[in-house]
Amino acid sequence: MTETTAPVLTEVRGRIGCITLNRARALNALSLEMVRELMAALLEWQDDPQVLAVALRGSNKEGVFGALCAGGDIRFLHQAGSTGNPQLEDFFTEEYALNHLIHHYPKPYIAFMDGIVMGGGMGISQGASARIVTERTKMAMPETAIGLFPDVGGGYFLSRCPGRAGEWLGLTGETIAAGDAIALGLADGLVPSAQLPELWEALATRDFADGAAVQQWIDAQLGTAPTHFAHRQAEIDQYFALPTVAAIVAALEEGGSEWAQATAALLRKRSPLMLHVVLEQVRRARGMGLADDLRMERDMVRHCFYLRPGRSETLEGIRALAVDKDHAPRWNPARIEDVQQADWQAFFASPWPAHSHPLAGLAD
Repeated sequence: MTETTAPVLTEVRGRIGCITLNRARALNALSLEMVRELMAALLEWQDDPQVLAVALRGSNKEGVFGALCAGGDIRFLHQAGSTGNPQLEDFFTEEYALNHLIHHYPKPYIAFMDGIVMGGGMGISQGASARIVTERTKMAMPETAIGLFPDVGGGYFLSRCPGRAGEWLGLTGETIAAGDAIALGLADGLVPSAQLPELWEALATRDFADGAAVQQWIDAQLGTAPTHFAHRQAEIDQYFALPTVAAIVAALEEGGSEWAQATAALLRKRSPLMLHVVLEQVRRARGMGLADDLRMERDMVRHCFYLRPGRSETLEGIRALAVDKDHAPRWNPARIEDVQQADWQAFFASPWPAHSHPLAGLAD
């Protein structure tokens, strides 16, 4: 598998629509072209009686598996956001429509969540009917580190984690492994990475009566994994149920445990403004269906680039991480305590009337 081939490889093998993300050098980060190719394949297969189910995997420099997807192509986002490229708008509208389709896909959709599964990678896997993790899985929604928020339906799926784990994951961007992903409802089961090729091959070669038989068979292959954060649930709930970001951080800084101190220090590195935005996002999303959440996130991401001309936290965060690579973002406001209510509330005002919203057609 080489980088000279297409960034998304699709084929029907047996009765399974097989998708391989093939942009290994970029950890399969999603481009607009990839989003469009994924959408086209899924729309074609959903009405094809020959296709009983869909399977999705990533690739690495040595071959297949090893990294599902590290997120959206943040270099493109920076370039497009800095130059007014209209494809920026297309990217988010089409990506969120893809996320919605996956959640509502009428056939089994099996996501092989091996290696890095972050941001946009979560968007194309959380709606799967079988979310398979491995001992190599590194899962996160790390957007607050680049002045963004956990989009691609992140409000919806994070808010449905037990207790206040959604606030914790969304604010900190903490990386979790297989066992915690399963315990938090973000994965369905573990398959050791060494067994993935065999499982992939079996999907294509077994004789399945229908989609339900595919789902039943794949469910039977899934095992469990030990958790690391499960014993922290009470502590997570204690802190991340507090009403404001400032209250959460202050309580963590006063907390006695090493974990509380480390978590507070981590939050101090994130965009103060976007921490406030994310806390509100997750809490609003608890009472929303997926379509409404995605419309809200589409409003929010528009504001991330255009609400504050010349002061976009997202452009600054990507600059520091991936462009200049100085890892020293100049957040504005600089401190959590300096963020005013009006600053973050503005992200939740839709720039479109309901009938003209880019995602007006989505329904649950």
